[in-house]
Amino acid sequence: MARLFGFFLLLALFMGGAHAQPATADAQAAPRIGVVTMGPGDIFWERFGHDAIVVDDGAPGGPTSYNFGFFDLAEDGFIGRFVRGEMEYMLVALPLEEDLRYYREVGRGARLQWLDLDPAQAQALAAALAENARPENARYRYDYYTDNCATRVRDAIDRALGGQLRRQLEVRSSGDTYRGESVRLASPAPWMRVGFDLGLGPFADRPLTRWQQAFLPRRLADDLGEAKRADGRPLVTEDIELLPQRQAAEPMGVAPRLWPWLLVGVALGLAILTTARRTPRLLAGVAAGYWLACGLLGLVLALGWAFTAHHALWANRNLLLLNPLCLVLLPGAWALLRGRMPSSRFRAVLIVVAALAALACVPLWLQVLPQRNGHWIALLLPVHAALAWVFGATDSVRGEPVEP
Repeated sequence: MARLFGFFLLLALFMGGAHAQPATADAQAAPRIGVVTMGPGDIFWERFGHDAIVVDDGAPGGPTSYNFGFFDLAEDGFIGRFVRGEMEYMLVALPLEEDLRYYREVGRGARLQWLDLDPAQAQALAAALAENARPENARYRYDYYTDNCATRVRDAIDRALGGQLRRQLEVRSSGDTYRGESVRLASPAPWMRVGFDLGLGPFADRPLTRWQQAFLPRRLADDLGEAKRADGRPLVTEDIELLPQRQAAEPMGVAPRLWPWLLVGVALGLAILTTARRTPRLLAGVAAGYWLACGLLGLVLALGWAFTAHHALWANRNLLLLNPLCLVLLPGAWALLRGRMPSSRFRAVLIVVAALAALACVPLWLQVLPQRNGHWIALLLPVHAALAWVFGATDSVRGEPVEP
């Protein structure tokens, strides 16, 4: 599950200098402001794409990139802070061509949108970025959804527009969620998709406004294309393709259908019931693996809730399905593998685990902090119930006599 946190969004912000005649200094000294959006990549931390602000004042050296996506793996304690959700990223200045070189080499596209900002707005934004890039100001507390590289681009543009962008985006919603967007973009990597879907709690299932959905670079680019200035003019004056997207484009989102998961869950439950008497030791071995996986995954979810600042993981109701109590069942599974009767405590814990899994159904009808985990309930609850029925009955767990 540590790989759950292994995806990164990169941000670049660009700035240069300009020269102007004294008679028209305000108009000519104002840099041109744009947003460049990079497409997704094949590596798991590149799935969500990247974006940047471009500040171009026509200086001979070309624009400068201000990238909010830098971190130092060699920094003392970085890995621990990363796991706890307390990592700090930093803003680093680098040339635009250097920033785009990697995307050109690997085939990730880049789209540039020039913005219609007043000279004063453009100058203020360029100055703010330069000040932010100073070493004493460069670091910030990173959050995957609410304060990442893309939201830093969004917020910088909104400040330059005096809050005009936020006013337009907060009153609109597509109905998408953090979970839906994360699972959609992670879908090319099955382990990553499952990790997001199991690991995210109810925080990830609230419908997002377009403002919140701009944690994704492409969503922000789409909204910039539709945004208006206060006087009604389009915010984007020109949309240019800098690099073609040669890697796979963003996948489409598909909501999970409940019936295939329920069909598989019921089939597994029936298989457990029908094989219990014929091959009790084999079933005990399968059950041991199932309980070990549930227990370890549940332990990760519980630790993520109790000891990290990753608020997207908190109060995860999948803990009722992936229950750390399953680890207590392992000695009983070992006894069954040896053909012996497990203890009465084993049966009690087995019933408790199944009952808690059944309780996972209750919050599905609650409108307060809903969590979209019905498909996981449909898959795992029949398995818990069947194991409780088979191994919780005295006659079913006698097993085979121990061989001398």
